[in-house]
Amino acid sequence: MSSTEVLDLKGKKVGEVELEETVFGIEPSKGALHTALVRQLANARSGSACTLTRSEVRGGGRKPWRQKGTGRARVGSIRSPLWNGGGVIFGPKPRNFSQSMPKKMRRVAMRSALTVRKDDIVVVKDFDSVKEAKTKAFNQILKDLNLVDQKVLVVLDFECESCKHVQLSARNIAGVKVIHASNINVKDMLEADKILTSERTLGAINSFLKTEPKEKKAKEPAKKAKAPAKKKAEAPKKAKAAAPKKEAKPKEKKTSTKAKQDKKES
Repeated sequence: MSSTEVLDLKGKKVGEVELEETVFGIEPSKGALHTALVRQLANARSGSACTLTRSEVRGGGRKPWRQKGTGRARVGSIRSPLWNGGGVIFGPKPRNFSQSMPKKMRRVAMRSALTVRKDDIVVVKDFDSVKEAKTKAFNQILKDLNLVDQKVLVVLDFECESCKHVQLSARNIAGVKVIHASNINVKDMLEADKILTSERTLGAINSFLKTEPKEKKAKEPAKKAKAPAKKKAEAPKKAKAAAPKKEAKPKEKKTSTKAKQDKKES
């Protein structure tokens, strides 16, 4: 298992922290990184561009001149796309550019990005010494950590009061971006020159990414409501079948009228 140095805000080494091999030591997947980056850039597009067609442009209801006899080409509306001020042919319309990506694949992309940028992560013990939001004070911290004139991504968990001061102090510094640990993404990690975080935040990232997302359980098919009714209907039939059968009486043979008369005469 690999490890990295833990510094104080003055740039002195105060210890080491272990890096989870399943998060910071995997084989980077270029395909997952590319897909995650394209997805993030696509989801950031607003897709609000909109142009008017000839039916949406105001005016143009009257025919400019008669169909024949003027020597000019036939025209039905001054809002034709061929005219200045007319509609736009096949212009952009509002649309959704967002793309989907499986959760497991997103985790693989995050782990790949952390593995690639493992050597550029600067871990400090904590930011508890930052008691107020001062840009000058945070600039001094960057100087002590040798992070001046670089693109720095600051990752915080915002579980302490000083994290809010760090965010307010860093927002006016060019090239410095502060994000929450749960919002860490591939694009910001690949664009930054250095990644600055605390020991506690690094532990939260380790515990979050070393586990796989839980899969949703498939819903069981609903039971039919008519099934119990069938059982009720079958019950009396079974009761009738179980009851002993009555012995059938022998049927008397019917005699014809001619036979009766013959008996009387005899």
